[in-house]
Amino acid sequence: MLLAEVTSDALQFGPLLTGLIGGLALFLFGLDQMSESLKMIAGDGLKKVLATLTTNRFTGAVAGSIVTAVVQSSSVTTVLVVGFISAGLMTLTQSIGVIMGANIGSTFTAQLIAFKVTHYSLLLVATGFFLQFASRHDGVRYYGQLIMGSGLIFFGMQLMSDGTEPLRSYRPFIEMMHQMDRPFLGILVAAIFTAIVQSSAATTGLVIALAGQGFVSLDAGIALIFGANIGTCITAGLASIGKPREAVRAALAHVVFNIAGVAIWFAFIPELSALVQWVSPQSPELSGLARVAAETPRQIANAHTVFNVANTFMLIWFTTPMVWLVKRLVPEKPVSADRPGAPKYLDPLLLQTPALAVDVVRLELGRLGAAALHMMRGALHTIIHGSRQQVSQLHELDNHVDELHGAIVTYLGRLSQENLSDHQSEQLHEFLSVANYLESIGDMIESNLVEAGRDRIANRLMISKQTEAVLEALNREVIRATERAIESFVSGDVDSARIVLEAKSTINALADQAEVHLSGRLIADAPNRLAMYRLESEIMEYLKRMFYFAKRIAKLTANGRGRETEVPPQEAAENLDEVRV
Repeated sequence: MLLAEVTSDALQFGPLLTGLIGGLALFLFGLDQMSESLKMIAGDGLKKVLATLTTNRFTGAVAGSIVTAVVQSSSVTTVLVVGFISAGLMTLTQSIGVIMGANIGSTFTAQLIAFKVTHYSLLLVATGFFLQFASRHDGVRYYGQLIMGSGLIFFGMQLMSDGTEPLRSYRPFIEMMHQMDRPFLGILVAAIFTAIVQSSAATTGLVIALAGQGFVSLDAGIALIFGANIGTCITAGLASIGKPREAVRAALAHVVFNIAGVAIWFAFIPELSALVQWVSPQSPELSGLARVAAETPRQIANAHTVFNVANTFMLIWFTTPMVWLVKRLVPEKPVSADRPGAPKYLDPLLLQTPALAVDVVRLELGRLGAAALHMMRGALHTIIHGSRQQVSQLHELDNHVDELHGAIVTYLGRLSQENLSDHQSEQLHEFLSVANYLESIGDMIESNLVEAGRDRIANRLMISKQTEAVLEALNREVIRATERAIESFVSGDVDSARIVLEAKSTINALADQAEVHLSGRLIADAPNRLAMYRLESEIMEYLKRMFYFAKRIAKLTANGRGRETEVPPQEAAENLDEVRV
């Protein structure tokens, strides 16, 4: 055995594993920090991109590329897509374009880590740390977190590279890496590793680090990134478990697309290798292992980019057949009736991106408002004319309101634990207030008005046509104001909110007229007049109280708070239709 070779006894596995695993941990932590900061910096922009660029498969691919470049993970983008589909905010056809674009966006990470700036990594960490902890301005702190995360990525790369350097002369490892030149084995190993760490960026980073030491040839590196593309599908697959069929289909479409792309290129690895060698920078001043170590990392990053961009351009034309295939593989289940109080939009997957989660809470509040309005629209007639059974049914409607209110409050609690901007934290408090106002309307009908209806039935009271007409006029205006308040909140329409606030004079005038009428009826010659007056007065007061809650909702919108977050027009319109029913 040559003296230059390292024996298994002489090889220090402790420092090697510490450098490799510690470097990988720092790399992933830096990637997470970078992703979190970018989501905070571009959160609202991220939402607008998804809202406006998913109208067709081509713009969807652009949206997927942009979002993945921001969140630094194609898996996260696909998980978000699964969440959007399960919330009913995106169709399967729209999602496939986004998923294809996500693979292009993921190449940004590979290109970033292929830059040899590891010598400046600790300077980036120090600069980011200073900006993050020395500034009180949120924007500056987020940029500091971004810079610090970038530094940690490069520092982690340096540690992985340094940690694996002793392996240069360790014969078993060299022989094992030579096996990676067999494409199928390289794909299999990378797919398994990526599935375990659930990050194709981590696999790519490790491959580039090994290539920087001369361990990985270009052909082997290409096979490994092919495997990383397949392994990254596991994250979306896990996220789709228990989700609606459309969400499962989206995750399956991700698998089909990535496997198809690898299958297409599998026989053309030498040609792809030749192409990226031609377009990549050369280092002719070096020779041997030094040249391989200098050139291969950038070539692997470029191969990753060419592979994903070419796949998207080739396969995006086959979106319709792909939709047909995944629908055949995942057929429809028998339709089951959803619980009226079950949330529609509150998918936990969206909590990873607070700017998007805030929007779905607003949409869900629109559904809560629709449930409260449904109770309001039938309440007065049921209280005045309904049977005991109808009054009990009105009472039970509040169970749906309470269930949905509980789901919203729980979701807001989980969202509050995420990394939020000051504005988003303020929005959460406002959303909680709106949820409580709407739940209070339901509780008032369930407890107070239902009790009044039961008293009317128990005491055999009958409200006169004139009194009913007076109360109905007040009820009609209160419902109109509440409907407009909810519409204004969901859509952010300040003008509608101000109309609700201005309706106070109209509501007060109608309430005064009702009070005068009831006072006149108090002295009328009619049986149970005192009991009737108490019942009618209670109904009038409860209607006025409902308007108070509607006014509080409108006031939040009219003051301009929370207007920076706008619900995508299509979803807002659907919720407003539900409110107006």
